[in-house]
Amino acid sequence: MVSRPASRRWRVGSVHGFAFASGQAATVTMMHTLKAGDHVVSIDDVYAGTQQYFTRIATPMGLNFTFCDMAAPGALEAAILPTTRLVWLETPTNPTMKITSIEAVAAAAHAVGALLVVDNTFASPYLQSPLALGADVVFHSVSKYIGGHSDLVMGALVTSDAALAVRLRHLQINMGATPSPFDCFLASRGLKTLALRMVAHSTNGAAVAAAVEAHPAVRKVLYPGLASHPSHAVATMQMRGGGGMMTFWLRGGLPAARAFLGALSVVTLAVSLGGVESLVEHPALMTHASLPPEVRAELGIDDGMVRLSVGIEDAADVVADITQALDAAKAVIDGGAPATAAPATGAVGAAAAPPKVTGVKRPHE
Repeated sequence: MVSRPASRRWRVGSVHGFAFASGQAATVTMMHTLKAGDHVVSIDDVYAGTQQYFTRIATPMGLNFTFCDMAAPGALEAAILPTTRLVWLETPTNPTMKITSIEAVAAAAHAVGALLVVDNTFASPYLQSPLALGADVVFHSVSKYIGGHSDLVMGALVTSDAALAVRLRHLQINMGATPSPFDCFLASRGLKTLALRMVAHSTNGAAVAAAVEAHPAVRKVLYPGLASHPSHAVATMQMRGGGGMMTFWLRGGLPAARAFLGALSVVTLAVSLGGVESLVEHPALMTHASLPPEVRAELGIDDGMVRLSVGIEDAADVVADITQALDAAKAVIDGGAPATAAPATGAVGAAAAPPKVTGVKRPHE
Protein backbone atom coordinates (compact mmCIF):
# COMPACT_ATOMS: atom_id res chain seq x y z
CA MET A 1 0.00 0.00 0.00
CA VAL A 2 2.77 2.45 -0.77
CA SER A 3 2.85 2.58 -4.57
CA ARG A 4 0.85 4.94 -6.74
CA PRO A 5 -0.84 2.94 -9.54
CA ALA A 6 -0.55 4.34 -13.05
CA SER A 7 -4.23 3.69 -13.80
CA ARG A 8 -6.35 6.71 -14.68
CA ARG A 9 -8.55 6.00 -11.65
CA TRP A 10 -5.87 7.66 -9.53
CA ARG A 11 -5.44 10.69 -11.80
CA VAL A 12 -9.01 11.98 -12.03
CA GLY A 13 -8.97 15.30 -10.21
CA SER A 14 -11.45 18.03 -9.44
CA VAL A 15 -12.10 20.98 -11.71
CA HIS A 16 -13.64 23.22 -9.05
CA GLY A 17 -12.43 23.82 -5.52
CA PHE A 18 -13.83 25.99 -2.72
CA ALA A 19 -12.09 26.96 0.52
CA PHE A 20 -13.94 27.77 3.74
CA ALA A 21 -13.08 29.20 7.14
CA SER A 22 -13.42 25.76 8.78
CA GLY A 23 -14.42 22.21 8.02
CA GLN A 24 -17.77 22.86 9.66
CA ALA A 25 -18.30 25.85 7.38
CA ALA A 26 -17.75 23.59 4.37
CA THR A 27 -20.24 21.06 5.74
CA VAL A 28 -22.88 23.71 6.40
CA THR A 29 -22.42 25.13 2.91
CA MET A 30 -22.85 21.71 1.33
CA MET A 31 -26.06 21.14 3.27
CA HIS A 32 -27.41 24.46 1.97
CA THR A 33 -27.59 22.91 -1.49
CA LEU A 34 -30.55 20.94 -0.09
CA LYS A 35 -34.02 22.09 0.95
CA ALA A 36 -36.37 21.35 3.82
CA GLY A 37 -37.82 17.86 3.50
CA ASP A 38 -34.78 16.40 1.76
CA HIS A 39 -33.26 13.25 3.22
CA VAL A 40 -29.58 12.52 3.84
CA VAL A 41 -28.01 9.15 4.58
CA SER A 42 -24.82 9.46 6.64
CA ILE A 43 -22.37 6.83 7.74
CA ASP A 44 -22.99 6.07 11.41
CA ASP A 45 -19.43 6.68 12.61
CA VAL A 46 -19.31 10.18 11.16
CA TYR A 47 -17.04 12.87 12.63
CA ALA A 48 -18.60 14.06 15.90
CA GLY A 49 -18.87 17.68 14.78
CA THR A 50 -20.69 16.61 11.62
CA GLN A 51 -23.03 14.39 13.63
CA GLN A 52 -23.82 17.23 16.01
CA TYR A 53 -24.56 19.61 13.12
CA PHE A 54 -26.75 17.07 11.34
CA THR A 55 -28.83 16.15 14.39
CA ARG A 56 -28.96 19.38 16.42
CA ILE A 57 -28.92 22.11 13.78
CA ALA A 58 -29.83 20.82 10.32
CA THR A 59 -32.64 18.55 11.55
CA PRO A 60 -34.62 21.35 13.24
CA MET A 61 -34.24 23.32 10.00
CA GLY A 62 -36.11 20.63 8.07
CA LEU A 63 -33.51 18.19 6.77
CA ASN A 64 -33.93 14.50 7.62
CA PHE A 65 -31.07 12.15 8.41
CA THR A 66 -30.54 8.41 8.68
CA PHE A 67 -27.28 7.00 10.02
CA CYS A 68 -26.12 3.53 8.98
CA ASP A 69 -23.04 1.35 8.63
CA MET A 70 -22.51 1.61 4.89
CA ALA A 71 -19.99 -1.22 4.92
CA ALA A 72 -22.72 -3.64 6.03
CA PRO A 73 -24.35 -5.42 3.06
CA GLY A 74 -27.69 -3.85 2.17
CA ALA A 75 -27.59 -1.25 4.96
CA LEU A 76 -27.32 1.77 2.67
CA GLU A 77 -29.99 0.53 0.29
CA ALA A 78 -32.35 -0.04 3.24
CA ALA A 79 -31.72 3.48 4.54
CA ILE A 80 -32.44 5.24 1.23
CA LEU A 81 -35.86 6.89 0.94
CA PRO A 82 -37.71 8.42 -2.02
CA THR A 83 -36.60 11.83 -0.67
CA THR A 84 -32.90 10.92 -0.36
CA ARG A 85 -30.85 13.58 -2.12
CA LEU A 86 -27.40 13.16 -0.60
CA VAL A 87 -25.20 10.43 0.90
CA TRP A 88 -22.41 11.47 3.27
CA LEU A 89 -19.52 9.02 3.62
CA GLU A 90 -16.33 9.07 5.66
CA THR A 91 -13.65 6.53 4.89
CA PRO A 92 -11.64 5.86 6.97
CA THR A 93 -13.92 7.06 9.75
CA ASN A 94 -13.10 9.00 12.90
CA PRO A 95 -12.40 7.38 15.31
CA THR A 96 -13.26 3.72 14.60
CA MET A 97 -11.36 3.54 11.29
CA LYS A 98 -14.19 1.96 9.31
CA ILE A 99 -13.31 1.61 5.63
CA THR A 100 -16.10 1.53 3.05
CA SER A 101 -15.98 0.97 -0.70
CA ILE A 102 -16.47 4.37 -2.31
CA GLU A 103 -17.37 2.75 -5.62
CA ALA A 104 -20.13 0.67 -4.03
CA VAL A 105 -21.62 3.62 -2.15
CA ALA A 106 -21.45 5.79 -5.27
CA ALA A 107 -23.35 3.18 -7.26
CA ALA A 108 -26.10 2.97 -4.63
CA ALA A 109 -26.41 6.75 -4.33
CA HIS A 110 -26.46 7.39 -8.06
CA ALA A 111 -29.05 4.66 -8.59
CA VAL A 112 -31.58 6.90 -6.82
CA GLY A 113 -30.24 10.20 -8.16
CA ALA A 114 -28.50 11.22 -4.94
CA LEU A 115 -25.15 12.95 -4.68
CA LEU A 116 -22.24 11.31 -2.85
CA VAL A 117 -20.03 13.46 -0.63
CA VAL A 118 -16.89 11.78 0.73
CA ASP A 119 -15.04 13.15 3.74
CA ASN A 120 -11.46 12.39 2.73
CA THR A 121 -9.78 13.98 5.76
CA PHE A 122 -8.14 10.86 7.22
CA ALA A 123 -6.72 9.69 3.89
CA SER A 124 -5.83 13.08 2.35
CA PRO A 125 -5.85 13.68 -1.42
CA TYR A 126 -2.45 12.02 -1.65
CA LEU A 127 -3.64 8.63 -0.43
CA GLN A 128 -7.19 8.49 -1.80
CA SER A 129 -9.02 9.93 -4.82
CA PRO A 130 -12.80 9.73 -4.22
CA LEU A 131 -13.78 11.55 -7.42
CA ALA A 132 -12.02 8.87 -9.43
CA LEU A 133 -14.06 6.26 -7.53
CA GLY A 134 -17.43 7.86 -8.24
CA ALA A 135 -17.89 10.57 -5.60
CA ASP A 136 -19.55 13.83 -6.66
CA VAL A 137 -17.97 16.02 -3.98
CA VAL A 138 -14.93 15.55 -1.77
CA PHE A 139 -14.78 17.23 1.63
CA HIS A 140 -11.50 18.00 3.40
CA SER A 141 -10.76 19.36 6.84
CA VAL A 142 -7.76 21.29 5.58
CA SER A 143 -6.79 21.82 9.24
CA LYS A 144 -5.46 18.27 9.27
CA TYR A 145 -3.13 16.64 6.71
CA ILE A 146 -3.34 19.29 4.00
CA GLY A 147 -2.28 22.03 6.43
CA GLY A 148 -0.08 19.54 8.20
CA HIS A 149 1.39 21.79 10.90
CA SER A 150 -1.43 22.14 13.49
CA ASP A 151 -1.63 25.90 12.94
CA LEU A 152 -4.56 26.22 10.54
CA VAL A 153 -8.35 25.90 10.64
CA MET A 154 -9.91 25.52 7.17
CA GLY A 155 -12.25 23.35 5.14
CA ALA A 156 -12.64 22.62 1.43
CA LEU A 157 -15.12 21.16 -1.06
CA VAL A 158 -13.96 19.97 -4.47
CA THR A 159 -16.02 18.70 -7.39
CA SER A 160 -16.02 18.18 -11.13
CA ASP A 161 -19.75 18.90 -11.44
CA ALA A 162 -20.00 22.30 -13.16
CA ALA A 163 -23.62 22.94 -12.21
CA LEU A 164 -23.00 22.07 -8.57
CA ALA A 165 -19.91 24.26 -8.58
CA VAL A 166 -22.02 27.26 -9.57
CA ARG A 167 -24.30 26.66 -6.58
CA LEU A 168 -21.39 26.17 -4.20
CA ARG A 169 -19.72 29.33 -5.44
CA HIS A 170 -22.92 31.30 -4.89
CA LEU A 171 -23.25 29.94 -1.35
CA GLN A 172 -19.58 30.45 -0.55
CA ILE A 173 -19.77 34.13 -1.48
CA ASN A 174 -23.11 34.93 0.11
CA MET A 175 -22.80 32.94 3.33
CA GLY A 176 -19.50 34.60 4.16
CA ALA A 177 -17.67 31.55 5.48
CA THR A 178 -14.50 32.23 3.50
CA PRO A 179 -10.99 31.86 4.94
CA SER A 180 -8.54 34.68 5.54
CA PRO A 181 -5.65 35.35 3.10
CA PHE A 182 -3.14 34.20 5.71
CA ASP A 183 -4.96 30.92 6.25
CA CYS A 184 -4.88 30.39 2.49
CA PHE A 185 -1.12 30.98 2.59
CA LEU A 186 -0.75 28.37 5.33
CA ALA A 187 -2.79 25.86 3.31
CA SER A 188 -0.68 26.53 0.21
CA ARG A 189 2.48 26.02 2.25
CA GLY A 190 1.17 22.70 3.54
CA LEU A 191 0.23 21.43 0.10
CA LYS A 192 3.81 21.85 -1.07
CA THR A 193 5.01 19.13 1.29
CA LEU A 194 1.88 16.96 1.39
CA ALA A 195 3.38 14.15 -0.71
CA LEU A 196 6.57 13.94 1.35
CA ARG A 197 4.68 14.05 4.62
CA MET A 198 2.11 11.42 3.67
CA VAL A 199 4.84 8.96 2.71
CA ALA A 200 6.46 9.55 6.10
CA HIS A 201 3.13 9.29 7.94
CA SER A 202 2.41 5.99 6.20
CA THR A 203 5.86 4.56 6.87
CA ASN A 204 5.78 5.54 10.54
CA GLY A 205 2.14 4.51 10.87
CA ALA A 206 2.90 1.00 9.67
CA ALA A 207 5.78 0.66 12.14
CA VAL A 208 3.73 1.92 15.07
CA ALA A 209 0.69 -0.19 14.17
CA ALA A 210 2.80 -3.34 14.10
CA ALA A 211 4.27 -2.55 17.52
CA VAL A 212 0.88 -1.72 19.04
CA GLU A 213 -0.74 -4.86 17.63
CA ALA A 214 1.99 -7.03 19.14
CA HIS A 215 1.71 -5.58 22.67
CA PRO A 216 -0.19 -7.64 25.27
CA ALA A 217 -1.91 -4.56 26.72
CA VAL A 218 -3.79 -4.06 23.46
CA ARG A 219 -7.03 -5.88 22.74
CA LYS A 220 -7.46 -4.69 19.16
CA VAL A 221 -5.92 -2.22 16.73
CA LEU A 222 -7.46 -0.86 13.53
CA TYR A 223 -5.09 0.52 10.91
CA PRO A 224 -5.77 0.38 7.15
CA GLY A 225 -2.32 -1.03 6.41
CA LEU A 226 -2.67 -4.04 8.73
CA ALA A 227 -3.90 -7.29 7.22
CA SER A 228 -5.95 -7.75 10.41
CA HIS A 229 -8.19 -4.79 9.55
CA PRO A 230 -11.62 -6.19 8.56
CA SER A 231 -11.67 -4.03 5.43
CA HIS A 232 -7.98 -4.27 4.55
CA ALA A 233 -8.84 -5.55 1.06
CA VAL A 234 -11.00 -2.49 0.38
CA ALA A 235 -8.28 -0.21 1.72
CA THR A 236 -5.74 -1.84 -0.57
CA MET A 237 -7.98 -1.22 -3.59
CA GLN A 238 -8.84 2.42 -2.96
CA MET A 239 -5.98 3.80 -0.85
CA ARG A 240 -2.34 4.30 -1.79
CA GLY A 241 -0.96 3.90 1.72
CA GLY A 242 -2.01 3.21 5.27
CA GLY A 243 -1.59 6.80 6.44
CA GLY A 244 -0.87 7.90 9.99
CA MET A 245 -4.23 7.37 11.72
CA MET A 246 -5.07 4.38 13.87
CA THR A 247 -7.29 3.44 16.77
CA PHE A 248 -6.67 0.78 19.38
CA TRP A 249 -8.41 -0.59 22.44
CA LEU A 250 -6.59 -1.21 25.72
CA ARG A 251 -7.59 -4.25 27.76
CA GLY A 252 -7.80 -2.38 31.04
CA GLY A 253 -10.39 0.27 30.14
CA LEU A 254 -10.10 3.78 31.57
CA PRO A 255 -7.45 3.01 34.24
CA ALA A 256 -5.17 1.55 31.58
CA ALA A 257 -5.89 4.46 29.24
CA ARG A 258 -4.96 6.93 31.98
CA ALA A 259 -1.71 5.10 32.59
CA PHE A 260 -0.89 5.02 28.89
CA LEU A 261 -1.61 8.70 28.29
CA GLY A 262 0.21 9.78 31.43
CA ALA A 263 3.39 7.89 30.51
CA LEU A 264 3.88 9.39 27.04
CA SER A 265 6.68 11.90 26.49
CA VAL A 266 7.27 12.12 22.73
CA VAL A 267 3.61 11.83 21.72
CA THR A 268 1.42 14.78 22.74
CA LEU A 269 -2.08 14.55 24.21
CA ALA A 270 -4.25 16.76 21.96
CA VAL A 271 -7.51 16.47 20.07
CA SER A 272 -6.30 17.38 16.60
CA LEU A 273 -4.61 15.13 14.03
CA GLY A 274 -2.70 15.10 10.77
CA GLY A 275 0.18 17.31 11.86
CA VAL A 276 3.89 16.64 11.64
CA GLU A 277 3.91 15.81 15.36
CA SER A 278 2.43 12.63 16.84
CA LEU A 279 -0.80 13.28 18.75
CA VAL A 280 -2.97 11.01 20.88
CA GLU A 281 -6.44 11.43 22.35
CA HIS A 282 -9.11 9.57 24.29
CA PRO A 283 -12.32 9.82 22.20
CA ALA A 284 -14.79 8.98 24.97
CA LEU A 285 -13.47 11.81 27.15
CA MET A 286 -12.38 14.26 24.49
CA THR A 287 -13.48 14.48 20.85
CA HIS A 288 -16.60 12.33 21.18
CA ALA A 289 -17.66 13.18 24.73
CA SER A 290 -20.59 15.21 23.33
CA LEU A 291 -22.17 12.11 21.78
CA PRO A 292 -24.88 10.42 23.87
CA PRO A 293 -23.46 7.44 25.81
CA GLU A 294 -25.72 5.01 23.95
CA VAL A 295 -24.40 6.27 20.60
CA ARG A 296 -20.80 5.90 21.75
CA ALA A 297 -21.55 2.37 22.95
CA GLU A 298 -23.17 1.44 19.65
CA LEU A 299 -20.13 2.71 17.73
CA GLY A 300 -17.65 0.93 20.01
CA ILE A 301 -16.25 4.14 21.51
CA ASP A 302 -15.53 2.84 25.00
CA ASP A 303 -13.21 3.81 27.85
CA GLY A 304 -10.34 1.71 26.51
CA MET A 305 -10.28 3.32 23.06
CA VAL A 306 -7.29 5.45 22.09
CA ARG A 307 -6.90 7.36 18.81
CA LEU A 308 -3.39 7.97 17.55
CA SER A 309 -2.18 10.34 14.84
CA VAL A 310 1.37 9.25 13.98
CA GLY A 311 3.63 12.11 12.94
CA ILE A 312 6.81 12.25 10.90
CA GLU A 313 9.33 12.09 13.75
CA ASP A 314 11.93 9.34 13.77
CA ALA A 315 9.87 6.16 13.78
CA ALA A 316 12.07 4.50 16.41
CA ASP A 317 11.45 7.36 18.84
CA VAL A 318 7.67 7.13 18.43
CA VAL A 319 7.61 3.34 18.70
CA ALA A 320 9.79 3.44 21.83
CA ASP A 321 7.60 6.06 23.49
CA ILE A 322 4.37 4.22 22.74
CA THR A 323 5.84 0.88 23.81
CA GLN A 324 6.94 2.16 27.21
CA ALA A 325 3.54 3.81 27.69
CA LEU A 326 1.84 0.53 26.82
CA ASP A 327 4.08 -1.15 29.37
CA ALA A 328 2.75 1.32 31.96
CA ALA A 329 -0.80 0.44 30.94
CA LYS A 330 -0.03 -3.26 31.25
CA ALA A 331 1.29 -2.71 34.77
CA VAL A 332 -2.11 -1.28 35.73
CA ILE A 333 -3.90 -4.13 33.96
CA ASP A 334 -1.77 -6.64 35.89
CA GLY A 335 -2.60 -4.97 39.20
CA GLY A 336 0.20 -2.48 39.55
CA ALA A 337 -0.01 1.03 40.99
CA PRO A 338 -2.86 3.08 39.53
CA ALA A 339 -2.04 5.88 37.15
CA THR A 340 -1.90 9.39 38.62
CA ALA A 341 -2.41 11.24 35.35
CA ALA A 342 -5.54 11.19 33.24
CA PRO A 343 -7.25 12.82 30.30
CA ALA A 344 -9.46 15.84 30.79
CA THR A 345 -12.83 15.49 32.50
CA GLY A 346 -15.47 14.18 30.13
CA ALA A 347 -18.72 12.28 29.81
CA VAL A 348 -17.26 8.98 30.99
CA GLY A 349 -16.53 10.34 34.45
CA ALA A 350 -14.30 12.69 36.40
CA ALA A 351 -10.59 12.49 35.74
CA ALA A 352 -7.50 14.35 36.82
CA ALA A 353 -5.87 17.03 34.71
CA PRO A 354 -4.08 15.75 31.60
CA PRO A 355 -0.35 15.12 31.82
CA LYS A 356 0.33 17.68 29.10
CA VAL A 357 -1.86 19.52 26.63
CA THR A 358 -0.16 21.67 24.06
CA GLY A 359 -1.15 22.94 20.66
CA VAL A 360 -4.78 21.95 21.20
CA LYS A 361 -7.29 23.00 18.57
CA ARG A 362 -11.00 23.48 19.13
CA PRO A 363 -12.35 20.38 20.94
CA HIS A 364 -14.69 19.49 18.07
CA GLU A 365 -11.85 19.48 15.55
